[in-house]
Amino acid sequence: MARIAVDEGDLAEEFGTFDIKIEDEDIIDKLKELCMVYRLDASDMVDEWMAFSISNNGAALTMDKLEQFERERANKTKTPKVKREKPAAVMHDISNINPEAEDDLLDVYSTPASKGKNKRMLTTPENVSVVNKKLTSVSRSPVVPFSPGSFSPVNATPSQQYRSRSGAGDTMVTFGDQGAKWKGQGSEHVAIQQYDRGNALTERYKHMFYKVNDKSNVLNDMIEDMASQLQQSHQIENLQHLAWPCQEPITVSGRVCCDMSTGRLNAHSVLLEGSTETSAGKTVHLDLSEVTEYSLFPGQIVACDGLNSTGSKLVVSKFYQGVHLQFPEVDVTSENLSVPVQVLVAAGPFTPSDSLAYEPLDDLLKYLKRDKPDVCMLMGPFVDSKHESIEKCTVEVPYEDMFKKIVQNLIKATEELQTQLVFVPSQRDVHHDYVYPQPPFTVDGVNSPRVHFVSDPCTLTINGVVVGLTSTDILFHLGGEETSRAKTDRIGRLIEHVLTQQSYYPLYPLKSPLVLCYSIVTTPCSPLSDHCYCVFLYLLPLVPPKLSLLRYP
Repeated sequence: MARIAVDEGDLAEEFGTFDIKIEDEDIIDKLKELCMVYRLDASDMVDEWMAFSISNNGAALTMDKLEQFERERANKTKTPKVKREKPAAVMHDISNINPEAEDDLLDVYSTPASKGKNKRMLTTPENVSVVNKKLTSVSRSPVVPFSPGSFSPVNATPSQQYRSRSGAGDTMVTFGDQGAKWKGQGSEHVAIQQYDRGNALTERYKHMFYKVNDKSNVLNDMIEDMASQLQQSHQIENLQHLAWPCQEPITVSGRVCCDMSTGRLNAHSVLLEGSTETSAGKTVHLDLSEVTEYSLFPGQIVACDGLNSTGSKLVVSKFYQGVHLQFPEVDVTSENLSVPVQVLVAAGPFTPSDSLAYEPLDDLLKYLKRDKPDVCMLMGPFVDSKHESIEKCTVEVPYEDMFKKIVQNLIKATEELQTQLVFVPSQRDVHHDYVYPQPPFTVDGVNSPRVHFVSDPCTLTINGVVVGLTSTDILFHLGGEETSRAKTDRIGRLIEHVLTQQSYYPLYPLKSPLVLCYSIVTTPCSPLSDHCYCVFLYLLPLVPPKLSLLRYP
């Protein structure tokens, strides 16, 4: 197998995605060496380094840490594979089988990992009452999926990494006045509603039942709607056909696309697709050599000035700034506006990576009981499809039952607190619909007015304050696809894209393997409600979940 050659530019670009600058030549040489030895390209190298850094409390990119990374990488490579010997076939006479031989016969049809798990429980006069017939399966082995009062399956082993972590409960970032106490006022003072009730996604639907023409019409309407706002905001007289040859500067609008023949989007692969109304759906290459600053990503709808003398390439001279949504109208006469509201937000997964024990969620419950927030917003995943135990199918409890147990325990534990609970699903919830926008959870037997199952994404009002929620990692997706020449803060720039594009997920095509449905929304990616944004909640999935507190005056 040929070794992969990685140059300094590739490494700088990939590490730059995470705002990591490499200035030490020794570090660059070491990274090149690791790429060659383990046959990694620049992207894979960055992925493995970020995984190592996160598992080592955010380790910085230094020579010492690189050598530690190399040692751990080498140990993983040299781990010998244990060869399992195939057991010899045993012939059984089914006409004369005693109970012990019956268990051995059943083992013939079992995998090596599960052998012995379904052995018959010995029943004696002393222990016969121990077996609960309601919890006995067909194999006559009792199945107790959950321990009482716990979020975790009964066979979950507590995480040593989580218990030995440092800095538990520390405040990492603060904003604004922290002098006031974080104590809730009681849910009777809090009103939570859907911002746009008429268009809110409130139940499951048949996804993937859309026609290609409908999809095309939705994408085209997005260009025309945004172009109209840009034209009105910047007082542009006319928007021209972007593919017509013209010897004078023109103003055009369209959706940014990538020339797939060159790979990911860069300064030389930017295309602009016009709407059917102004440009008959044509596309042209964009020449960005004369633009001093820009920030572009696939799916972004822009307006720009330029010169297109040949009809196939537009030399851009200026990009127009995106249009922000207007602030929502608030009823200043509402009594709830004068009541402080304490909101707690936690993002999953709620289990450590090395165990299915929901210890972080137990700690979160202790925090709820201590500070008694008015609203607790929980963002998935709750049953993480990326967890090792779930990927290997070693969980014996139905995933729906695991989530139902979480909801029931949270409701019961917060009954006296009267904290309102908001559950936001995630693409990584293994028990839920894998589509975007994601419908709310449905849990049989849960009908509490304090519990709100909402979609991903969704827009709520809490005592008149408009709050946008999404568990989809749009900033990470945008950061991986964006090409820019800008001096502004990168994270702030990505958030600016979400607001100016007026969409919770403005990236198109979607970051694989996200599945998008067009059939239930007027514009794809579930746009932010018209003329509304006040607070945009965005939490990266972290273990253990970090807490973000918002205080509304």
